[in-house]
Amino acid sequence: MRTLAIRRLASGGVITNYHCVSRCGHCLYNCSPHREKAYLGESKAAAIFRRIVNLGCHRVHIGGGEPLLHPQKLIAVLQAAARVGVGIDYVETNSAWFVEKQQAVDVIEKLLAAGVHTLLVSISPFHNAFVPFVRVKGVIAACRQAGMHVFPWVNAFVRDLNRLDDTKTHAIAEFEERFGRDYLRRIPDRYWIHLGGRALETFRRGYPQRSVDETLADSPMSCARALSDTSHFHIDLSGSYIPGLCAGLAIAMEDLGHPLPAGKYPLLERLAATGIRGLYELACRDYGFPPRRCAYLNHCDLCTDIRHFLLQADGSAFPELAPQGFYDEKPTIGGPAFP
Repeated sequence: MRTLAIRRLASGGVITNYHCVSRCGHCLYNCSPHREKAYLGESKAAAIFRRIVNLGCHRVHIGGGEPLLHPQKLIAVLQAAARVGVGIDYVETNSAWFVEKQQAVDVIEKLLAAGVHTLLVSISPFHNAFVPFVRVKGVIAACRQAGMHVFPWVNAFVRDLNRLDDTKTHAIAEFEERFGRDYLRRIPDRYWIHLGGRALETFRRGYPQRSVDETLADSPMSCARALSDTSHFHIDLSGSYIPGLCAGLAIAMEDLGHPLPAGKYPLLERLAATGIRGLYELACRDYGFPPRRCAYLNHCDLCTDIRHFLLQADGSAFPELAPQGFYDEKPTIGGPAFP
């Protein structure tokens, strides 16, 4: 079988936690209030940053979950990065932690002192389903007062959000009532969203779907290129490297820099060698996989369905199916995008 190797890291980030006050409909990593409350510790952070440097990357962003649920723990992570010599491009936040302006200024000033100069502030209808826009505005105002640069992601939605009550949260259905029934369908035209994780369920009602056979016919013969892409990598709080954009798959960071140990990651080996078709054949032949859907959005959708099944059928055989919380967060099939 084709051997997968992650030899060098180009650009990416570190996930401090999967716990989040939001359960955004587009979240690739299935973060939510129900995920474990664990947070990246300082010693583990230092080990992660050293590994990243050893693999050729010297700057990262910090994301979650919501990193600022625990400002002091975040500061410890940032201090670990500084000691190792890793720069911070930005810290991501959904602004749920905002209470009042001076409290936010105090937090931001501590981030500045720890070497952070940019805050990526999430702005979208998905976040607004859980975080009132007035809090986002408050964080942006506090950044301006403290001298923190703001990376608004994305400004394109500010006009829409300003036309709704900014003191309240608003479900996607409200945006559709106000701006048109195709509002959800048009969101990926306004900014990039990867159709994986929770986005698979969210966009299922708005995008065309294809049968299993059609999905397999259009799938790549090998996923090696996608799995080995390090242009936007992530390593999470457990020290697991997430290959490509394949949330729910994990490689121990100790196994980066050289070909993966033979036999240790059987699903990744198969995906690298034969793509989704090979994974589908294995699941059907060895475990009697029954597709839970008659149609799928894309090959990532089918792959996710197969992985859910294999974890339940024989999870101990596939250590790369991690973290467990990603799979525990799966939504009810056919259920609403926003409960």
